[in-house]
Amino acid sequence: MFKELLFIFLSVLLLAACNTSTKKSSENTADQDTVQVRDADDRQYLVKVGDMAPDFEMTLPEGGKVKLSDLRGKVVMLQFTASWCGVCRKEMPFIEKDIWLKHKDNPQFALYGIDREEPAEKIQVLRDATGVTYPIGMDPDAGIFGLYAEKEAGITRNIIIDRDGKIVMLTRLFEEEEFNEMVSVIDNLLTH
Repeated sequence: MFKELLFIFLSVLLLAACNTSTKKSSENTADQDTVQVRDADDRQYLVKVGDMAPDFEMTLPEGGKVKLSDLRGKVVMLQFTASWCGVCRKEMPFIEKDIWLKHKDNPQFALYGIDREEPAEKIQVLRDATGVTYPIGMDPDAGIFGLYAEKEAGITRNIIIDRDGKIVMLTRLFEEEEFNEMVSVIDNLLTH
């Protein structure tokens, strides 16, 4: 019983650590002409499965730029992350092991972490702490994040995009069942 309570307590702490929603954003919602009622499962995405993924260009800490539309024709995984996010740090080694190492040599696949509002030095600290080798780009003002989710929404988030540029899966937080489903979705997209 103690272990179960400890697990629940730690889970709540991790969720709180990766949710940057503020009182201000809820006040803004209340001030609007129409109040938006949110479902309990609302993940604060601005996009949905079936939408074309909003295009963006980001800079990599090592230099160089990546433009999403230039990756058309590939299966793309975007992972929004930050060094301060405990759930991100927990998930990233699984992304490395179960997705990146399996598909990194496949020219039909691209994976980019997108670090929210941190300088290049913090990204390297995050990579060192998690042991990941996949590329992580910079989103210094959360402008890229804001194309996909409410700017004050929490992370970790993964977006899977098909070869045509359409979103096929959106995840939030790190849940084993959903993560395994995401791995299967990527595997299936790459075999068809």
